[in-house]
Amino acid sequence: MTEETKQEQNEAAEAQVEETQAANETEEVTTEEEVVSEAEETAAEERKETLTHVYSGDVEGDVYKLEDLQRPSDEYSDEEYNEMVGMYEDTLNEIEEKEIVQGRVVSVDDKYVVVDIGFKSEGIIQVNEFSNEALEEMEVGDEIEVFLDRVEDKEGQLILSRRKADILQAWEKIEASHDDGDIIDGYIKRRIKGGMVVDVLGIDAFLPGSQIDVRPVRDFDAYVGKTMEFQVVKLNMAAENVVVSHRALIESDLEEQREEILESIEAGQVLEGAVKNITDFGVFIDLGGVDGLLHITDLSWGRVDDPNEIVSLDQRMNVAVIDFDEKSKRVSLGLKQLQPHPWEGIKEKYPENMKVQGRVVSIADYGAFIELEKGVEGLIHISEMSWTQHIKHPSQLVEKDDIIECIVLNINEDEKKISLGVKQLEEDPWADILERFPVGSKHTGIVRNLTNFGVFVELEPGIDGLIHVSDLSWTEKVEHPNEIVDKDQEIEVVILGVDFDNRRITLGHKQVEDNPWKKYAKEYAPGTKVEGEVIKTTDKGVFVKLPLGAEAFLNYSKATEAEYKEGDKIDDAFILNFDENSKNIELSQLDSDKDKAKKAKKKVDTSNMETGAPTLGEMSGLAALKADMEEKEKAEAQKKADAAKANKDSEEKSDEEE
Repeated sequence: MTEETKQEQNEAAEAQVEETQAANETEEVTTEEEVVSEAEETAAEERKETLTHVYSGDVEGDVYKLEDLQRPSDEYSDEEYNEMVGMYEDTLNEIEEKEIVQGRVVSVDDKYVVVDIGFKSEGIIQVNEFSNEALEEMEVGDEIEVFLDRVEDKEGQLILSRRKADILQAWEKIEASHDDGDIIDGYIKRRIKGGMVVDVLGIDAFLPGSQIDVRPVRDFDAYVGKTMEFQVVKLNMAAENVVVSHRALIESDLEEQREEILESIEAGQVLEGAVKNITDFGVFIDLGGVDGLLHITDLSWGRVDDPNEIVSLDQRMNVAVIDFDEKSKRVSLGLKQLQPHPWEGIKEKYPENMKVQGRVVSIADYGAFIELEKGVEGLIHISEMSWTQHIKHPSQLVEKDDIIECIVLNINEDEKKISLGVKQLEEDPWADILERFPVGSKHTGIVRNLTNFGVFVELEPGIDGLIHVSDLSWTEKVEHPNEIVDKDQEIEVVILGVDFDNRRITLGHKQVEDNPWKKYAKEYAPGTKVEGEVIKTTDKGVFVKLPLGAEAFLNYSKATEAEYKEGDKIDDAFILNFDENSKNIELSQLDSDKDKAKKAKKKVDTSNMETGAPTLGEMSGLAALKADMEEKEKAEAQKKADAAKANKDSEEKSDEEE
């Protein structure tokens, strides 16, 4: 730079400073530092303008043109020149972009690794593309593989990458593994929906949940952080999609073992396996490549509502082979077959009349099933639940899972059946029933239920008897018991009969009083003139109440009046017919019927009749036969009652001796 130029620059700077000082006087907000800065910027601009104007284009020294450079040198012959060019070109590698090349480490610092790949310039790689271990071991002169991304960028720099080289090498290894079926290691990084993400040589691959193991995986998180062997089952390099499988390796290992098992398996074998899956109907057992079904009925000799009560997932156990189908390759297994049958020596374990305890496992309409032990159940029939209660359904007394005491009644070993009883734990109230309720005795009971055919009367708690509707009244014609009694009413009864086998007692209410028909037979012989009051009317006639309380029927065809009303008095009638057996008295007002009544009266031998007019039963001897049958029934019932009482005394004596 000339002295004149420097002088002009200094003068321009001074002029600028003067202008800046003048501006500071008018603008108070401008500081001294800002003024200096603006002055320097102005000086720089002026300096550029000065240089541009001062440069004349003259070049000092020799000037060479392109043809001069291309002309052979006078110092070398053509052969020497060509030899030197060849030697130089041999030092340069024939390289192409987007490939992995071999390089030599030239230098290593905190930021870059300089690599010589034999090109006209060296390339640099950031240190973050190398692992810490690789950097610690790296020395100048080491041979490394790098990826040639670009021969030169816009600044002429050679662009290399170690990371891309690693990725490209990883993809090549993955592709080779996929093509050849080789095993490759991978690190399970994390869990995602449907499976896991696996790091394979730095590439993220997908491991489906179904390809982790041959058994269902219940805890995916337990696999995170593990390094495992895998097989590449799907590869799409364009989409950078890799799918790996660990299950495929296990299956290949198990295939040989599976064939060995299938060839040697037979019924009766005991094998070891692991619980693979649990369903409602049974358990699938992995026998080592072969799955077998352990049905719920073969888990235990006893009832099993849920297989989880017996086994758990992944549990190892011994099982027996029950059956093997060679065609379908299905294996049926059993667990209870490894245990002794609970019915062995059953009669020694549960002798008759033994008191036992069990759990209610099932309830049916006809009884309750009691589990005495696993595989041993008995039935309490509904008839064996109570001596006295009329049980319609077992649920009235027991519920499922109840623990109850009962008595062993009998055992059918062939049919695997045990009859149990609950009522036998208490005394049988029917054992001495005839002592407490002898036939002909009078008692007071409570009306518990009314039906169309009679009245149920409770004689004592648990002991009921039935009054038939015909035994409610001697005189009244009862259509329904509620005409005579009400529910919960006290009523006097007479024991008419005891059916010990069917546990039934026949009662009578009218028998509490004497039979008035004996007296009626004497007072109302055919032809006897009577009077009475109409108490009921019908289309055919009226019912007339006679002085002694008996009811008689006057048919309109036998009456002198065309119609009567309730409350009307009748005083000109006579007895036309008297039937003690059917409790029927017929009246008439017609003179033409008097002769019929007289003839009927002559047939009656009042001197030989104990109850008045002769009955059909007395004339034929049926009354005596009926009395004889009643005596026999009473004696038979007494005999059964005595036997029951004797059995009861024997049991009590046996209990005392024990």
